[in-house]
Amino acid sequence: MPELHILRQHSLGLPKARKIAFDWAEKAEKDLSMECTYQEGKTSDDVEFSRSGVKGTLKVTAEKFELNVTLGFLLGAFKGRIESEIVKNLDALLAAGSGDKADDKSATKSAPGKPALAKTAAAKTPAAKKAAVKK
Repeated sequence: MPELHILRQHSLGLPKARKIAFDWAEKAEKDLSMECTYQEGKTSDDVEFSRSGVKGTLKVTAEKFELNVTLGFLLGAFKGRIESEIVKNLDALLAAGSGDKADDKSATKSAPGKPALAKTAAAKTPAAKKAAVKK
C-alpha cells in the first residue's frame, strides 16, 4: 500500500496548532467525506481519519504537524497528486495561522459565535461528537 509521510515544523505553539488541526479535521469531514476522530492531549493532539481507500493520522504538537497516510490500491495511482494537494493545503493553513490577525479573522469567518478552540470546543464538531477523548 502506498504511504505518505509529511512533516512540517512550526512555531505556532499548541493552542494555534490545535486550532489549525481542528479546522483541518472539520474541512476533511465536510469536503472529503472523511470520518475523523480528534483526541486532545496535554502536549499533543491526534486526528485519526479514514474513508474508502484512505486511512491516516495527524499528530499535532507545539512544534510540528506530522501526517501519515496510507492509500488504498486504487488511490495509490494518484499518490503524487494527492501528496501535492495535502502539502499545499497544510502549508496554506500554517501560513494563515502564523499571523495573529489572519488567525483571528479566519476564526470569526469560519465559526461565528463559536469560542476559540479550547478543550470544550472539541465537542462542537462532528469529529469530536464521535470521540472527544482526553489523553
